[in-house]
Amino acid sequence: MNKTLKNIIATIVICAVIVTAALLVYDRYVRGRGGDANHEPVPQEQTGGDQAKDSEDQDGDTTAGNGDDVPGNADDGTKDRNNGSPADEIDKELLYDEKGIIKPEYAEKIIKETADKVIQALKAKDAQAISGFVHPEKGLRFTPYTSVDLKQDLVFSAEEVRNFFADRKKYMWGYYDGTGDEIILTPAEYYDVFVYSNDFANAEKIGYNEVLSYGNAVENQFEAYPGSIIVEYYFSGFDPKYEGMDWQSLRLVFEEYKGGWKLTGIIHNQWTI
Repeated sequence: MNKTLKNIIATIVICAVIVTAALLVYDRYVRGRGGDANHEPVPQEQTGGDQAKDSEDQDGDTTAGNGDDVPGNADDGTKDRNNGSPADEIDKELLYDEKGIIKPEYAEKIIKETADKVIQALKAKDAQAISGFVHPEKGLRFTPYTSVDLKQDLVFSAEEVRNFFADRKKYMWGYYDGTGDEIILTPAEYYDVFVYSNDFANAEKIGYNEVLSYGNAVENQFEAYPGSIIVEYYFSGFDPKYEGMDWQSLRLVFEEYKGGWKLTGIIHNQWTI
């Protein structure tokens, strides 16, 4: 009897093990597949940024892991930015127009960042910052009206520009339009009348190697500064009753120097008789 009972118990235990194993197999392989079929992954919508990234990945990665540009080619003529002057990034055949002047679209690419810093420094009367942009050999020439006079216009060295607003000496800067009287002013006084006479940092229009303002004076800026980039900050007028005759502009002249661009001229423009 005892032997029979033992056999029955052993049989029950074996059956229980087999059933448990069968349930585990069913749950893992049969029911699990059915669950996946009912829960297919939803495709993620690709955003414009993802599409752009995919496109970049296909065309070749042009950005280093730290966000810096790495050498690559562009179809607008720009080249590797790692070395040399910004002008070196552009094919020479594309850079200049028929007069040998750097084309406006390339002039902007080359000088915009530097010009933005200079005009902000002028607005803030930050002589220390301005002096850092001045050409170390040619200095900075000040032209009160459109025509540049290479013999008569005053030229300040970088050190003199650093002391510009503290300098109490009166200089003869040229002649007033209309009266012909001598322009006798301190540097700070000259700044108010013939440099930052309006808020040029927020000019109505900005031109890069473009002449935006025209008056009776001779336009000779590109002859006086060959190979330069000239940025003009222009206002077409302020009081409607003058019908545009009260226009003003400020021109910043930059010339290439040792792989960079330095400020060599400040030309103030306005309507003249």
